[in-house]
Amino acid sequence: MAIKLMSTKDVKSNGVKVVLAGSSGAGKTVMAATAPNPIFISAEKGLLSLADKDIPYLEVKTLRSMDEAYKFCRDSEYETIILDSLSEITTNVLDQHKRELISESNTGKIDARQAYGKVAESVGNLVRNFRDIDGKNVIFIAKEKRIDDEESGTFYFEAYMPGKVLPFDLPYLVDEVFALQIDRKGNRFVQTQPDRKRICKDRSNKLDAQEVPDFIHIFNKIKGV
Repeated sequence: MAIKLMSTKDVKSNGVKVVLAGSSGAGKTVMAATAPNPIFISAEKGLLSLADKDIPYLEVKTLRSMDEAYKFCRDSEYETIILDSLSEITTNVLDQHKRELISESNTGKIDARQAYGKVAESVGNLVRNFRDIDGKNVIFIAKEKRIDDEESGTFYFEAYMPGKVLPFDLPYLVDEVFALQIDRKGNRFVQTQPDRKRICKDRSNKLDAQEVPDFIHIFNKIKGV
């Protein structure tokens, strides 16, 4: 195969791929609904906050239903695909792998490391598949988990996903990692830059350190509209 020399100045955004993390009640689902022409892939009963809106969604529980949802959304007219939440999807996939391993076991017991290895591979591939959909925005919603370091007495936050591999890998799989936060006055804002407590990033270098929780506004800034 012949090698083709290309230039980075020709690289264009082909849909924005985002991880949006935040604590329970921060408003992640409501913010995600501000994205252009959205469809939700829901793995948890958390869409009540959108009951006053008319937004389509698909309910998933297994890897098979996730694959069906992926194919549907990939070929659909929707501009933004929202996985709500990746934390719950990962938990469901882990339970599925555990049940499969138990059914294959002669003793009814399993090595938990096997299940976590399988879920890291399955969900890692799932994230990459959605990330690589051409021309669509993808928002991965994740619950936020506090990690306490007993030796230093400090703490930090990471996306809550079973196992150690996925929380570590997730920020590297997308261009944008945001944290939805609430200040002392009750105002919500989006953190786009890293600090000692959170791994955030904006690979476009077009966002302020804090942005309003509106994805149309954020996507337009990233795309230079």
